[in-house]
Amino acid sequence: MFFIDPASHDIGRSTSSSPSAFTPSVRWGIGVDADDFRLSPTASSDRFSFHLLRPGARLLERYWQLRSRIFCQEQHLFEEHDRDDLDAIAYPIAAVNHGAERGGDLVGVVRILEKSPRLWYGGRLGVDADFRRHNQIGKGLIWKAVTTANGWGCDRFLATVQIQNVRFFQRLHWRSTDELEIRGIAHHLMEADLAYYQPARERRPQLRAA
Repeated sequence: MFFIDPASHDIGRSTSSSPSAFTPSVRWGIGVDADDFRLSPTASSDRFSFHLLRPGARLLERYWQLRSRIFCQEQHLFEEHDRDDLDAIAYPIAAVNHGAERGGDLVGVVRILEKSPRLWYGGRLGVDADFRRHNQIGKGLIWKAVTTANGWGCDRFLATVQIQNVRFFQRLHWRSTDELEIRGIAHHLMEADLAYYQPARERRPQLRAA
């Protein structure tokens, strides 16, 4: 499951609260704050947390590695790497596993970017192959992505979604606005219902070159 950025031509409110069993703290050496737990009710979990990766974050290398594994090695959408010019203006977000098995591992990725004032896109959404049975990871990444952008000033949040994932996004309060084909693969351009995605209080970091 993933969505990609329309500009990448090379490739195809509800109120929530912290999970009661998971107290914000430092786990696996990762600083966790309250906004990491402002999840959709369908995504809340005490096993996974979702983090905006700021410049210099120690998880950034694993973020790039997982992206490459998903989009290059598994899906063969790119050859050597999946980075592009949009990464220079994108904000990376990661899902971290807190379970007994592979605790501390980065298990999901997504990026968000502001293409023009108050117009945001999501892209490069992916989940580690060993964790794809946990659908709350995808839900949590989407929630973190849209609520973060919404908190920074967002009038529209868009993504291109492979056709097999359209119903999944519709259940998460997205609507299809157009049908398109990318490298022979059917996609829908979809838009998030910002009234559902409560704005986060995440501080917007200054970007560095990717």
